[in-house]
Amino acid sequence: MSKLLRTLGVALLLGALAACAAPTPWVKPYEREHFADPIMSFNRDPVSSIYLEHVFESREGAHGGTGAVGGGCGCN
Repeated sequence: MSKLLRTLGVALLLGALAACAAPTPWVKPYEREHFADPIMSFNRDPVSSIYLEHVFESREGAHGGTGAVGGGCGCN
């Protein structure tokens, strides 16, 4: 019984790991342009959020780490 449970556990673990592997990228290069669309932004007012981000960076003495705005080609 213990050997059966161990074998079943290993099989389930290998199945879960195999499900996580993706042989091809999920987002194709020609589909990335849709993510650069302003409608996909989390900010309602991007101008004011850029200003507030600048103020935060000045206060904290650190720069970056909040993500980057890129084009649809995936070059950035």
